[in-house]
Amino acid sequence: MPNAEFSSFERELQEHGKLVYTNVGVSMMPLIREGRDVMVIESCREAPKKLQAVLFRRDGVTGRGRYVVHRILKVRRDGSYFIAGDHDTSGEIVEPGQILGVLTSLLRDGKQLNFHSARYRFYLYFWCAPYRLRFFLLRAVRGMRAFFSAVRQKLFGK
Repeated sequence: MPNAEFSSFERELQEHGKLVYTNVGVSMMPLIREGRDVMVIESCREAPKKLQAVLFRRDGVTGRGRYVVHRILKVRRDGSYFIAGDHDTSGEIVEPGQILGVLTSLLRDGKQLNFHSARYRFYLYFWCAPYRLRFFLLRAVRGMRAFFSAVRQKLFGK
């Protein structure tokens, strides 16, 4: 009997070396848009590198949120990875055995995004790489939105 923990994602990667599916969730915005973009994930041929987006399995989690595509922000000395979504304000530690594949292609509106373009490299080095600054900025913006929303509700009852 097949292992219930062995998902169709893992099976597809094992059998074909590639997984193609539509994104669900907003943690990788602005790069990956929910329900709009098609991701191509390929099995890892070598150890993933800093700033690559990877598909990983969260151990101990079931249902939505068990399989996640996030970006490697740091390769730690012990070989584990510090990973977070491009739109997240915190990250998590992931062991090498949890990583299933690497994002190799992204299709939007029938066009493939170029991961080698100057625009993408700019995005990586000025938004993704300085992740501590990004975490701070996103928290500040979200805090201001919550504050002004509360003030608006208090003043106008909306």
